[in-house]
Amino acid sequence: MTTLIAPHGGSLKNLYLSADAAAAEKQKAREYVSWDLSHRQLCDIELLLNGAFSPLEGFLGEADYDRVVREMRLADGTLWPMPITLDVSEAFAATVKRGERIALRDPEGALIAVLEIGDIYTPDKAVEAQGVFGTTDDTHPGVAYLMHKAGPVYLGGRLFGMEEPPHYDFRHLRNSPAELRALFNKLGWRKVVAFQTRNPMHRAHQELTFRAAKLSQANLLIQPVVGMTKPGDIDHYSRVRCYEHLIKQYPEQSTMLSLLHLAMRMGGPREAVWHAIIRKNHGCSHFIVGRDHAGPGKGRDGKDFYGPYDAQALVAKHAVELGIEMVPFQEMVYVEELAEYVPQDEVQPGQSVLNISGTEFRRRLMEGLEIPSWFSYPEVVAELRRTHPPKHLQGFTVFFTGLSGSGKSTIANALMVKLMELGGRRVTMLDGDLVRKNLSSELGFSKEHRNINILRIGYVASEITKNGGIAICAPIAPYAQTRTEVRSMIAPLGGFIEVHVATTVETCEQRDRKGLYAKARAGIIKEFTGISDPYETPENPELRIQTEECTPDEAAQRILLKLESLGYIR
Repeated sequence: MTTLIAPHGGSLKNLYLSADAAAAEKQKAREYVSWDLSHRQLCDIELLLNGAFSPLEGFLGEADYDRVVREMRLADGTLWPMPITLDVSEAFAATVKRGERIALRDPEGALIAVLEIGDIYTPDKAVEAQGVFGTTDDTHPGVAYLMHKAGPVYLGGRLFGMEEPPHYDFRHLRNSPAELRALFNKLGWRKVVAFQTRNPMHRAHQELTFRAAKLSQANLLIQPVVGMTKPGDIDHYSRVRCYEHLIKQYPEQSTMLSLLHLAMRMGGPREAVWHAIIRKNHGCSHFIVGRDHAGPGKGRDGKDFYGPYDAQALVAKHAVELGIEMVPFQEMVYVEELAEYVPQDEVQPGQSVLNISGTEFRRRLMEGLEIPSWFSYPEVVAELRRTHPPKHLQGFTVFFTGLSGSGKSTIANALMVKLMELGGRRVTMLDGDLVRKNLSSELGFSKEHRNINILRIGYVASEITKNGGIAICAPIAPYAQTRTEVRSMIAPLGGFIEVHVATTVETCEQRDRKGLYAKARAGIIKEFTGISDPYETPENPELRIQTEECTPDEAAQRILLKLESLGYIR
């Protein structure tokens, strides 16, 4: 474990053990308790080990964590805005104690690092959400992960790196902080301005970054995030191919592309400060902070979580301490009379501004409509069309939810027949009872087991959707959070159409051929949805059907019309 000093970015932590020390520790680690790292934990540990998160030497202990949440500082006063924690289950936490070492492994079982436990603590997640993200609204992706996915107990302590997490994609574009610093030195790049992105780049982005480098008299590093971004973002494979096309539009030897395996939190202003520290650690002298940097969009109240320039304000406030210069930029717009992009505040009265929002661009992409050359480069558009075809060529999932006996399976079967009659895609039925029999026979009916069953259905449906097929799912799916997780699995891969079969409990009881409701009311069946266990009604399904008012055939026809209006069938 060493600290490197370099002209670019100051001191840099390297938490990897030497080859001999790592070999000796691997022998000992065979006796250690093991924790399998999640996707986000793998992203975090990679950037801890290679120094991108310098000055951290491991996952935060309780004192550091508390002060980061409250004040954006470590216990010793060092500026650090984001809690980097190892979250685990209560059951696992009960098997370890302070002072012990545990093995941290990837999903394949490879030993990535050893953690010497310094702290075991239970955070107040509501306090963390409010402190870090400024909200407890779980429509914020960072809050949703914290509240619904992260384990309830945190382990803090020093890390000892064994080997780098493996990557098999774009290896020529993956550079550690030390490697980038060495490359900058070799090329004689004394000033480097970094650009952070999680989206495909178009002409406005190219103009913005080129102007920023020119203004700073610096070379340009385009460093997109390829770890975890906002749910629903375009996959990084497609994006990187687009960046490789775009990089050719810059002057030769002026710009470099390098990938960052970061797990974003979408934390707005705090995240911008974090990103600035990370780019300083990579050897950059300047960092572009644009409008609504790392903003997650709107909350449950319909308002943006952060103001458009809050991130710029917070980075500017800490500029001296950060040691990296911010390059602030407003939104770039295309002025028709000038045939070029300019910052929005430089548009003159009477000039015609052309702009396509991200939402409008995605709509045109999904519907196969024209995307003008002033907006994006033809090579970039062609790449995105290749991996994101129009809706009528995509797979999709129709996800029914409703009480037992509501008519879900009957309508689902009618819909399946109609879709097969249309042809064009393979159709798969994932009925709740059939999945229980074939995929989830070992599960009971506790809330935990019901969630596992629904998530299994969601996973299978996501694979069908990803490969261009149609999945029809017809479980009860009583819990809103689980349905949200299923949507987040499938929506980035194709269509997701939630259909709430809103039949009343009274009607379901009248139709009950198996006598399940009677047994539930008699207490023979425990935790029965609608009787002794809640059903959380969907707030905004794509379609709501009252079966008391229509036949199964009419209901299926309504769904077909909805699919047609959304563009998934023609």
